[in-house]
Amino acid sequence: MASLESTLTRAWLRRGPLALALLPLSLLFRLLAALRALLYRSGIKHGERLPVPVIVVGNIFIGGTGKTPLTIWLAENLRAAGLRPGVISRGHGGQEAAPRAVGPQSDAREVGDEPLLIAARAGCPVVVGRRRAEAGRALLAAHPEVDVLIADDGLQHYALARDIEIVLFDGRGVGNGWLLPAGPLREPPSRRRDFTVVNAPEISAALARAVGGQPFRMELAGGFAEPLGRPEACLPLGRLQGRRIVAAAGIGNPGRFFAMLRGAGLDFAELPLPDHHDFLDRPFDGVDADVILITEKDAVKCRQLDNLKDDPRLWVVPVTARIDPALAEQIVEKCRGRSTA
Repeated sequence: MASLESTLTRAWLRRGPLALALLPLSLLFRLLAALRALLYRSGIKHGERLPVPVIVVGNIFIGGTGKTPLTIWLAENLRAAGLRPGVISRGHGGQEAAPRAVGPQSDAREVGDEPLLIAARAGCPVVVGRRRAEAGRALLAAHPEVDVLIADDGLQHYALARDIEIVLFDGRGVGNGWLLPAGPLREPPSRRRDFTVVNAPEISAALARAVGGQPFRMELAGGFAEPLGRPEACLPLGRLQGRRIVAAAGIGNPGRFFAMLRGAGLDFAELPLPDHHDFLDRPFDGVDADVILITEKDAVKCRQLDNLKDDPRLWVVPVTARIDPALAEQIVEKCRGRSTA
């Protein structure tokens, strides 16, 4: 499976023989996606509207582009503006269809790693559920003070009506520009949205044209690392230089994590893992290293495993999204422009 995923990922960045062979299926996928969207736009099918503004943070490029840091940044900025946000999510790997509140003691295998991280970092209520409108109703019933909802992912989940859509890209842009399975896109780059964000060190003119809109740049800053069980013992990343370091990442785009660490001046061996890796296969047992750097998303699962939670080699690298404050100001203005029920 990992080999197939790697092959497709490489093929999706150019219009080579494999992508061309899959193009007929891609055209069919595009037609079905367009018909589904049309059913909702025409009113034949109706998305459920909740009594508070709903902001959807999503992507059309399959895999990780940085939605979780963006969701956390958005929740923090909404709260700083005087709003009271809550977050709803599908919850990757969740075992139950019914809405479920996410708290510090929640099992990542039941609620998903990203919602657990959001609950820990964003400081706001989080509820997961397969049906996002139902999750939103459950969150509002439990937290009537919440006056705006952020839907983490779910851009194509039209059954939930939304007031604001934020589409997130990274430095890969739109890849070869084709839809699945010939390319990496769930929808055409021309799909409507309210805001475009690009998670990249810089946005070239070509990248801006590819993603469309007037993109805001997002930078993920992570200059420190902390032992898995002792966050108070954090150190600047540079202080780890000289040790035998392995960097491991079970995220959608591990290369982005590795590039950030190299930008901090570290030398290390790479250990890319599948997205949402559960760590039950004990991937670090044979690793010869003084320090194993992991992402926050992976850390929420490692802390819950007896064989990893006390491993002194594991150090977490927290990251924080940095975005032009004008994005938050415009989103707040749109939220306040909608009268709530």
